[in-house]
Amino acid sequence: MIPHRSLPAPALLLAGLLAAAPARAADAEGGSTSVIEMILHGGPLIIMIWLAIVATSIVMVTFIIQLFLQVRRQSLAPKALVAALDESLKNGNFQEAWETCQANSKTYIAAVLGGALERIGRGKDATDTALIELGIRESQVFKTRNSYVSVIGVIAPMIGLLGTVIGMMGAFAVLGQTGVSDPRKLAMSIGEVLLATASGLFIAIPAFIFYYFFRNRINDAVVYADGELSQLVQDIPFDEVKGMRIGEDFSAGDGLTAGSPQSKVSHKVSMQLTTNCPVCQTAIVPGHNPCPGCGTTLDWQS
Repeated sequence: MIPHRSLPAPALLLAGLLAAAPARAADAEGGSTSVIEMILHGGPLIIMIWLAIVATSIVMVTFIIQLFLQVRRQSLAPKALVAALDESLKNGNFQEAWETCQANSKTYIAAVLGGALERIGRGKDATDTALIELGIRESQVFKTRNSYVSVIGVIAPMIGLLGTVIGMMGAFAVLGQTGVSDPRKLAMSIGEVLLATASGLFIAIPAFIFYYFFRNRINDAVVYADGELSQLVQDIPFDEVKGMRIGEDFSAGDGLTAGSPQSKVSHKVSMQLTTNCPVCQTAIVPGHNPCPGCGTTLDWQS
């Protein structure tokens, strides 16, 4: 007996279909043909086809569960993460915001903003371009996964139809050899092979429903997250941070244009969050000036 409780929903449907057809055949013939016996009787090709049908149903359920968990507004742009990034950016702690993004790099908003922050020293246009490019790249991960659900919806009926065609070929081969001495057996054989097509359709129908559902859900979640990103970067003083390098090679002074004073670079730091100088990364005491490492005057924010 198939353990129904351990199977995903489409597999349960397949199990019900598989159990029903041989049961009807057994009642008609007075025999006790099992599901496994029926499949094994079909030969290696039929066995492979049924394994493919079960595998596609399991893969479809896996993708659907992943998309349900990952494609949500709060998954792409968690409120706590947005609040932390907003505080760092408002205080001028761009390197700290980048490090927060790196620590949460699997989150959509952190992956996009982290890459954009590495270009803030090049100006607003470069930063906006990075937001667009990285947003497209990150959202494509969800769209690609959803497209696999659509592919399963296309190939599942084809697999079932292949099983039906192979089964019909075998049924008519028997008919050609023995004639129509017992039409009931021919009718039951045809019913059994049509079960493969029905199983493929039971997979394809929910696959297409979930494909269109998640297509709209992805668009909604990405638009929401992009709106949060726009609000985070809208107050960045791009003129003041021109030439600043954010990321692994962080340097607030390198890359400044000739004649630009070092004081134009934002040195705002938070009393609650900052423990290192944003210029040289030397350990500093909150509220004390200047930095003991590079002599930079820091603008402490409460």
